[in-house]
Amino acid sequence: MTTRLLCRWARLFPRCPQAATASARLQNFTVHQTEPVCLTSLSWIRPSARHLCQGNELARMEETALPYDQTPLVRLVEKASTPEEVLQLWAEQGGSASDAARCLVQLNLRVTEKGGEEILQDPRFESMLETVNSQVSSVWNGSLVGLLRALTMLGLPSDAPLLRSIQNEVLWRIRRFTYRHLAYLVDWVAFQRRQGYENEALTAALLKQLELRWTELCDSRTVSILMGRAMLFTPSLMDKLEDKALELAESFSAEDIRRVAFALASQNRRAVPLLRALSYHLNQKPSFELKTPLLLDIAYAYGKLNFHQTQVLQRIAAELLPRLSELSSLDVTRCAKSLAFLKWLHLPLFEGFAQHYVSNSGNYSTMQVCNLIISFAKLNFQLGKGEEFYQKVHKALEGSFQNLEPFLKTDVVWSLCVLNQANPDYISSVTKYDFQKKLTGGIVDRTESYRLKLLHISAFAQLEPLGITVQSPAVLLPASQGKVEVSTPLQSSLHTALQSLTNGRTQALRTAVKTVYGWTIDGEIVVDSENKPIDLEKLKAPHLPGGGGRDALPAGARRIAFVAWEFPNFCLRSKDLLGRFAMQKRHLQLAGFIVVEVPYFEWLELKSDWQKVAYLKDKLGKAVAEDMAK
Repeated sequence: MTTRLLCRWARLFPRCPQAATASARLQNFTVHQTEPVCLTSLSWIRPSARHLCQGNELARMEETALPYDQTPLVRLVEKASTPEEVLQLWAEQGGSASDAARCLVQLNLRVTEKGGEEILQDPRFESMLETVNSQVSSVWNGSLVGLLRALTMLGLPSDAPLLRSIQNEVLWRIRRFTYRHLAYLVDWVAFQRRQGYENEALTAALLKQLELRWTELCDSRTVSILMGRAMLFTPSLMDKLEDKALELAESFSAEDIRRVAFALASQNRRAVPLLRALSYHLNQKPSFELKTPLLLDIAYAYGKLNFHQTQVLQRIAAELLPRLSELSSLDVTRCAKSLAFLKWLHLPLFEGFAQHYVSNSGNYSTMQVCNLIISFAKLNFQLGKGEEFYQKVHKALEGSFQNLEPFLKTDVVWSLCVLNQANPDYISSVTKYDFQKKLTGGIVDRTESYRLKLLHISAFAQLEPLGITVQSPAVLLPASQGKVEVSTPLQSSLHTALQSLTNGRTQALRTAVKTVYGWTIDGEIVVDSENKPIDLEKLKAPHLPGGGGRDALPAGARRIAFVAWEFPNFCLRSKDLLGRFAMQKRHLQLAGFIVVEVPYFEWLELKSDWQKVAYLKDKLGKAVAEDMAK
């Protein structure tokens, strides 16, 4: 408040009649320092940029100009190539505390590059520490923050007196730091927190300054550094950082884009406008050098956030295809898993993944093999000539399959069923009741999901020609009680149209049919030889838990299953079903149904009820004709 009053007085003072007399008096006034500083009328009219109300100007001044000239020692140290050279230069020339701080920062860089042993016990190193400790208040702001980071990386104990002294000095000066200095300080605080040590007072003051001065952010690198440490910040500060990142996205480098996208993924913050901006600039700048780790991190971030950007994904695939031979087993499984989360199937890339496994199967761990199989199954990626691939998969699982965690084992067997590669040993190991008890407990939705997967596995064993008898689905995990399933708009509309198709006869239609195979049929009817619906309540229904009625299916009659395919049931930008729903269609056909598919992209084009009924009649006729032609 005092500073602001003085600023205002300084602006108004020259207009007063007494200004000339006061100026003459002020010229005779000196401040007793090492050098006298005259406070002339000009210095009052143009006050220093130190005022609190001029934070942006202060940040620019401190960022662009050093408060002192570089000494010969500092210039020589910056040219040194080894830790020994840095230490020897200090021993020969010595210097001030600021010089010692710069030497320590450079020493840390050289140790990181070249390595060094017993630096902490070196007398020259201790001499630098003593110099800094004796004059820590004279060290420049930028060197002070860099010194804090350097000493920590060099292995100085967190409770060392010098580190505590520097932290206290930082705490006193924190309001005078530029925003970039604050960002580097955040990086150090995050490292200290991971090591189990934290200066709570410094952390609180730092976060307060970051939130109060966020408008001073003016460069992309600082934004990306801060967002990389998002776990320290409040949601309100993260919102402001996202706004700044969106504003500065055009100036981001490829590394900045990677860092920001990875930070959003780690915090599970699906900031769609920012992700779109990052995707645009990543795709529109061919000059970017997209290294393999960067491509994998972008794919991971998009997969984690379920953010689909086809052009970026296509560029990732185009960049990775020539580099497949250079990828490690971890890179392949990580990328395949990320693309599977995005439901994006790029056939040449996934064929390359399969070939990579065939050529380097010895480098894959059991967990990596499992992740690769699960990714292939989710996208229903069927290899044209996969004999060699699956032979190596089965061989890799032989020794460690029984030791897999129960949930992972179930996922692997279910995925092999989707890919039509499950053998009797796999199926029998997960359909035993003793094994199924291991899947109980925990989250109800998770237990229900794995109950359905076990039903699908059992259905695979019953419907596919494997020559194996498994336990009846009735002895599997009990269904969860009290959960009410809500129909989607597409399913509700389909149910209404089917009622019109059967002329409102409830005896001729079943909707939302839960089968013993774990699949749900949106609509079931039985038609005679003329494709007219008939009553089905008294007919046998082996797909129902109760078995249905007692009457056999009339001669010439056919069971029809109407299945609505929603948008999430398909691969991205494709009309190919995901693995789960492709297996559902296959199982229903093997169970004796003629499957009538109702995809969302066809159904949404139908506006009136009569159009929907006519569409269903047409689809029904075509499905029956195809079945008769087989």
